[in-house]
Amino acid sequence: MAFTLWSLFEATLLCLNAVCVLHEQRFLSKIGWGANQIQGFGEQPTVKSQILNLIRSIRTVMRIPLIFLNIMTIVVKLILG
Repeated sequence: MAFTLWSLFEATLLCLNAVCVLHEQRFLSKIGWGANQIQGFGEQPTVKSQILNLIRSIRTVMRIPLIFLNIMTIVVKLILG
């Protein structure tokens, strides 16, 4: 299997799907990455809080586009094999 632009697209899509299905109360809070991690005003953001903000942002912004990207990928895979 060659490294193509399509395989890069599929890998990115799979990673975005994986981030979007993470549930904060059921999974992230069990490993100490839940929503109860509150950062004070004026404090420097930690790497952990920045990753949590990135996960929340991806989940918020990419929810609707991921539906269409997944449908497009399924249709292309069905047609082209």
